[in-house]
Amino acid sequence: MYSKGFVRMRNGRLICLIAVAGRCLLGHASATPEVTAVINSVGMKMVRIEPGWFLMGSEQGDWDEQPVHTVTISRPFRMAATEVTNKQYEMFDPAHRKLRGKHGFSMDDDEAVVFVSWQEAVRYCEWLSDREGRLYRLPTEAEWEYACRAGTSTAYSTGEVLADGYLKGSPTPPKNSIGDAPSLSVGQTPPNAWGLHDMHGNVEEWCADWYGPYQPSDCVDPIGYADGDFRVTRGGSHSTSPQYLRSANRLGTLPEERNWLIGFRVVRGDAPTSRAVPVSAVPLHQQSVKQGAPSDLTWGSDSSQPYFRGPREFVKIPDGCFGPLFSKHNHCPSIVECPNGDLLAVWYSCIGEGGREMTVLASRLRHGDEQWQPASLFWDAPDRNEHTSVVWSDCKGTLYHFNGLTPLHGSLALILRTSTNSGATWSKARILMPEHGQRKQVIPSVIQTYEGTLILPCDALHAGGVGGTAVHLSTDGGMTWTDSGLGQPTPRFEAGATGSWIAGIHAGVVQLRDGRLMALGREDNIDGRMPMSISVDGGRTWTYCPSPFPPIGGGKRLALLRLREGPILLASFANKMTIKDAVGQDHDVTGLFAALSFDEGRTWPARRLVTDGGPARTVGAVDNKPFTLSATSAEHRGYLAVWQACNGIVHLISSRQHYAFNLKWLKAQPEIE
Repeated sequence: MYSKGFVRMRNGRLICLIAVAGRCLLGHASATPEVTAVINSVGMKMVRIEPGWFLMGSEQGDWDEQPVHTVTISRPFRMAATEVTNKQYEMFDPAHRKLRGKHGFSMDDDEAVVFVSWQEAVRYCEWLSDREGRLYRLPTEAEWEYACRAGTSTAYSTGEVLADGYLKGSPTPPKNSIGDAPSLSVGQTPPNAWGLHDMHGNVEEWCADWYGPYQPSDCVDPIGYADGDFRVTRGGSHSTSPQYLRSANRLGTLPEERNWLIGFRVVRGDAPTSRAVPVSAVPLHQQSVKQGAPSDLTWGSDSSQPYFRGPREFVKIPDGCFGPLFSKHNHCPSIVECPNGDLLAVWYSCIGEGGREMTVLASRLRHGDEQWQPASLFWDAPDRNEHTSVVWSDCKGTLYHFNGLTPLHGSLALILRTSTNSGATWSKARILMPEHGQRKQVIPSVIQTYEGTLILPCDALHAGGVGGTAVHLSTDGGMTWTDSGLGQPTPRFEAGATGSWIAGIHAGVVQLRDGRLMALGREDNIDGRMPMSISVDGGRTWTYCPSPFPPIGGGKRLALLRLREGPILLASFANKMTIKDAVGQDHDVTGLFAALSFDEGRTWPARRLVTDGGPARTVGAVDNKPFTLSATSAEHRGYLAVWQACNGIVHLISSRQHYAFNLKWLKAQPEIE
């Protein structure tokens, strides 16, 4: 069995690459890997890569691999036959040795080095250049794919299927787990036609480029974008599904990221002198954003009259979208009012919640408009899982964007971006807590206490099934954060017990007038009721008790907020609840409800469904699955987020719908016929 591919040389000749039994052999005697390879001063085998052209990208791949375009590599360069090993890297940075074996990965001298940032990889190249008097650098993304393909046009340099020997580790470790650590020894797979090993799998490899969409035109020696959020990685890694190991597949992450999946290999040769692509594309939610506060920012509905508006869809994605907007699953939203009076909603979009295809989208409701704009991309690290997103305002002109970042659902790093121009532009993401793990899945219940402490709730779900919510604290405006419950014993969520976590995942948090914190959460039910947690020490420890509300389960998230007028608002779900109408008659109702407490959470006398009370009709909930909206039936499931605007209007969103109302409406008894 054999197949053929070609590399067109700079002089117009075609070199035929013949794949025999899965191994690619260069069909030109003067360019065989054995003849062209040299060994450098740190023991790297440097292989000569001849100039030529190829088709970059894939019509059958992910959305960001298109359009397929012709790329010419105009000059030869040398590429290391394997990834940089621990031994080779630690000649430059001996301190890295303490990271060997972290999470069980990469212990031996000949294993690919991991836990190395993009900046550290660049510094290694600079060190090696100084050592040898020759220019070493990271490959461009185009050079990497050209070298990987080695004249082939199939999914892998070995053909359309990748042999089992290239796959290391389980691609589906248990949720909230990194999984077993395979050996990362280099050079264990057959070389491609250039003589390069491990181009499919083992570890991802840093490239020089900033990540961005492909340009439609053919190009020579491209170097990517002039700026960006993410540096490209290529090749896929261990513990990864085969589709992410394809020649055309694109990955990337923040340049300061260090994890167990990413290493690098070096090239030797002059850097391309092509012009970088300017950053010009601006997503819809960042276009024509007005600055300054409008004169009517604090004007709302007549506060003496009940006001209700909704439901209005804020998730507007055409059917059949398959990246970067996905029409299949849109969930886990957050909402904030911008300093200019616009509302900004963000949420994740994906095929499956644990998938690497997940992106973060946004939509803007401009001040004075009635309808939300169509969704557009907000933040997307390529082939990473961004679980989950929160936007928040300090009400002093700065917006905050918190997000999780991981290739594996549950093992997150925590990042922060800020905006001081109502979301027209955002700072580069900063990693707040670089260690991947649990307790970093953010919840849109950020508050700032009377003392000035920022509180960021995050799910603390453990693999053993114990839930709860962690509390991250910052006393310096978000520069540094602590997780006071990290490493503490797992709490017992029962009445009267005390622990270092909030009872229940997806918890909402408010501060009471006496300085205590109160939280309500999902699951970890106490005496058959939704759990309530109280902290008297700023969130460091919590005491548990049952709340008066029915518990909620999968597909549901509550929202908790102190209103500007003083009462505390809870929005949640009930399978069945009895409420009184305007004439005092009892009615059984079901679905999304709102409740008010006027005595700091002790009692909640005002309760009503979140509905316009109109005739029964079908409305879309999560992923546009239908529910019946009527005077006695409201949205049956969804993840809630809430914000109160400067004009007093409360904006409550579920996973698809937007509701707006005022305090007078919340306090009024509904009219039910």
